[in-house]
Amino acid sequence: MRTTLFAAATATAALAFAGTASAQDNPMVGGAPMMAEASIVENASNAPNLSTLVAAVDAAGLVETLSGEGPFTVFAPTDAAFDRIADESLEMLLMPENQATLQQILTCHVVGAEVFSPALAGLIEDNGGVYPVETLGGCTLEAFMDGGEIMLRDPNGRVATVETADVDQSNGVVHVIDAVLLPEGFAG
Repeated sequence: MRTTLFAAATATAALAFAGTASAQDNPMVGGAPMMAEASIVENASNAPNLSTLVAAVDAAGLVETLSGEGPFTVFAPTDAAFDRIADESLEMLLMPENQATLQQILTCHVVGAEVFSPALAGLIEDNGGVYPVETLGGCTLEAFMDGGEIMLRDPNGRVATVETADVDQSNGVVHVIDAVLLPEGFAG
């Protein structure tokens, strides 16, 4: 079963993001309501288009971490994003002996701060059009705007578009993206 990588990008210590979104303003993800009082893992488990991510988070042993207090920002790839990875490669990543590699990939989608899109867009603008986002996995993602959409580029040049922004959670925020981002040197 394919599960969407529950990954998020981490902000640097200098990155102080704040923002709020009320539960009634929360977007639906994959047709499922997202509850602001639920954790990132609880909400992702209810979103049918994040099943590969949920499975990957479980295989990586990150359920407890991403259910914790946070705050976190997770750039969550959809099942369609994971579908672009060869089945053999994804199956290999989900094997117990590859847990450390899977953890690194997933934590390159996680930021150790709550980052809502208006704050990120402001940082992009204030930084000349590109803002470096430090992730918990040690990746530096480049955040930039294209046609009014927030985009993320990984160290390998892979680009993801934020499809659904500002999904408020009890322990952070999720931005649903259309590509799996990889640490430097990983092919996808």
